[in-house]
Amino acid sequence: MKRNLLVFLTLICLWLGVNAQTIQPFKQGDRVVFMGNSITDGGHYHSYIWLYYLTHYPNMRVTMFNAGIGGDVSQQMLERLDGDVFAHKPTVMTLTFGMNDTGYQRLKGDKADSVYNAKVATSLRSFALIESKLKSHPEVKKIMISSPPYDETSKIKIEPLLKKNEAILRIAAEQKRAADRNGWGYVDFNGSLTELSLREQQRDSMFTFNNADRIHPTNDGQMVMVYTFLKAQGMAGKKVADIVISASQKKVAQAENCVVSATSISSSAIKFSYLANSLPYPTDTIPSGFGRPTRSQADALKLIPFITEFNQEILQVKGLKAGSYKLKIDGETVGSYTSTDFDKGINLAINNNTPQYQQALAVMHLNEERWEIERRLREYYWIHYSILKPKGMLFNDSNATVDSLQKYAKKDFFVAATVPTYRKARFKNIRDAWQKEIELLTNQLYVINKPVMHRFEIISTNN
Repeated sequence: MKRNLLVFLTLICLWLGVNAQTIQPFKQGDRVVFMGNSITDGGHYHSYIWLYYLTHYPNMRVTMFNAGIGGDVSQQMLERLDGDVFAHKPTVMTLTFGMNDTGYQRLKGDKADSVYNAKVATSLRSFALIESKLKSHPEVKKIMISSPPYDETSKIKIEPLLKKNEAILRIAAEQKRAADRNGWGYVDFNGSLTELSLREQQRDSMFTFNNADRIHPTNDGQMVMVYTFLKAQGMAGKKVADIVISASQKKVAQAENCVVSATSISSSAIKFSYLANSLPYPTDTIPSGFGRPTRSQADALKLIPFITEFNQEILQVKGLKAGSYKLKIDGETVGSYTSTDFDKGINLAINNNTPQYQQALAVMHLNEERWEIERRLREYYWIHYSILKPKGMLFNDSNATVDSLQKYAKKDFFVAATVPTYRKARFKNIRDAWQKEIELLTNQLYVINKPVMHRFEIISTNN
């Protein structure tokens, strides 16, 4: 049975992947809203995507918004489209759902099939209404995103809910059909994560991109989602910069996406000024995220060719005298290389000692500060949409509401964890202040992300 499941999942993933529609890259002035459930609400993929645009296109301003609500199904997303998506006046929106729509029941055989059939049908009825609503906003580009997978195949401790991901894939298939008939974009998170998981589980049966709940992608899984999204946008192969210098001919043979000037070139020493149009893409090496285990964004780089396809800042020098050389940037040594290394080409984007990488790190950390503040606002909206709205108390921030939530928190861990933020955020002036902080940080991001000129020196260390 397990073998049949693996074959089925692989075939579905391949079908979705082969037929995936290429989506348009974001452009100057785009306002992008990412709508989804907790995987979007508490996830990093949209922040990591924005980081790519911040570093690779520093002069092209775009703005991205998190419109995820933990626990949401398609019906709930339908109900908050106007207030939580279109209120941002987006030019682009994405939509992912299906994890919660398929439920968390532990059933087998015909009973499981019957329950999943009913849940998928309910979800798709709401999706049909969402589709109709989205069609009434032709000014907004739409991108359907398949839900990341529920990992049924890992040998981690918690027993899996069999057939759940199969049901999620049925929802994804309808998303794909809606995208095709409406000319919308489609990105397959489920297929890319499942394909990699199955591959890695061949060597480690406990491998998963998800937390111990088999549901929420860890930060490395979120990074795989970013890789999939950017690849669908056609970003693979767009270099940070590519410099080719001929020491023997004493000239700059190539300077892609950058300007090289004030050159002094010989076969044993080279100096030049360098101004790139982009920054390298930095990756966080600190494990973080909700749930267990926590893993880092950088962990994904061992499993996907992100560096090769999206993060190349190449310095190639041909014709240097054989031997060892020191690379200095702005007077500081950033690495030691051989003439052979330079002849092959050095990828400076993975050298975290360079000043341009350090600049990109500052962008990354400031973007994370923005994400943290946005998360506070999302917790406020989660309380309202998930807890208060069903009780007819949407945006009722009275003292009585606080008392009611504190009582409810005694029997709900998630409410208990969120109430402290809600108690602050219920005041409009607090929310306004947080929003101003986000706008201030965003403005600052587009100040500190501008590449600056650097002075390079390649100096022989041979005796």
